[in-house]
Amino acid sequence: MVAQRNYVITGAHIVPVTGEPFDGALVVTEGKIAALGSDVEAPEGHESIEAAGRWVLPGLVDAHVHLGIHEEGEGWAGADVNETTDPVTAAARAVDAINPTEVGFDDALAGGITSVNVNPGSANPIGGLAVAIKTHGRIVDEMVLRSPSGLKAALGENPKRVHGEQKKTPNTRLGVALTMRKAFAEARGWAEKPVEDRPVDLVSEALVQVLDREIPWRQHCHRADDIATAIRLADEFGYELVLDHGTESHKLADVIAERGIPVLYGPLIVSRSKVEVRHRAPAAPGILAAAGVKVSLITDHPVVPIDFLMHQAALAVREGMEPSEALRAVTINPAQVLGVAERVGSLEVGKDADLVLWSGDPLDTRNRVLRTWIDGLEVYAYDQETRTGSVLERW
Repeated sequence: MVAQRNYVITGAHIVPVTGEPFDGALVVTEGKIAALGSDVEAPEGHESIEAAGRWVLPGLVDAHVHLGIHEEGEGWAGADVNETTDPVTAAARAVDAINPTEVGFDDALAGGITSVNVNPGSANPIGGLAVAIKTHGRIVDEMVLRSPSGLKAALGENPKRVHGEQKKTPNTRLGVALTMRKAFAEARGWAEKPVEDRPVDLVSEALVQVLDREIPWRQHCHRADDIATAIRLADEFGYELVLDHGTESHKLADVIAERGIPVLYGPLIVSRSKVEVRHRAPAAPGILAAAGVKVSLITDHPVVPIDFLMHQAALAVREGMEPSEALRAVTINPAQVLGVAERVGSLEVGKDADLVLWSGDPLDTRNRVLRTWIDGLEVYAYDQETRTGSVLERW
């Protein structure tokens, strides 16, 4: 592969996502998108890459994964997703546990995913701080887009089961909500003290970022009643709410739309493995989008392998979602929810050159990723003759 940061992709069908698709060219200069259009020519000193009518899209964004902290095939050695010893671990940071050499990062590049949001798990009512990162790099600090990008919390079955098995609070849904209320009340009291009188309290410090609306509250919830509790708590404490999973959110689509709450829906390709996901519905993303909800599609990797993100978008289209909405749900919508849309999520002048060359329409699952670039650097290429893909070495 060529480590090239100044080039022009010509003869492409370009899908900017935030604008109408067109046939033309896209110029990359020093890792940024410098120009794109139907009559753009290559500047001097830029290599020409002929797309031959293939599709160019922005790198995909998966706003809910456990990539690098829940390593596939590693058992307990790679399971750093849940700190289950305390129901409130708001100060724990996903960034401290990410292994950027985990094989899932290679799968992400092969699937065209160039940005992800890595979350702690859902064992605790309050799990910890998420981080938005690029999917290629030597160490995680070089990959960060936004840190923290939200505070992960969980309602429903997981926290009540995990801590109920330990014979401690919470072991019911009402206990989970109580745990959250107590934590926020303590954080509010801590913040009201003069700065010089505040004891060191990393948990309260993290929660105050949510109360001050500096970062969103990332609420894991599936059932409609848990979604209602999530909204109730957000109303009580006034924070910015994002619904993660939202399996039954389509049942409350009008309520969610009226309040302007984004939904990170998924995973779609999954079994009914527990009671709260028995009503999973591939038609839900389309129902939500039609109601005016900002929808993103997520894999919850490794629950669904990350390279199946676009397969989920195709499934949502088959079940009624508009194709343009499905593409937004894996690009600009999650970028906006993560607060990184000024850099990624669409093809616009000045944004990072996170690009994916597809063999054709990506919503047709017979097509595939041929090349992936991050910050203008080619990080993945597929050889059609040998039917193998290769990833740029991180070291």
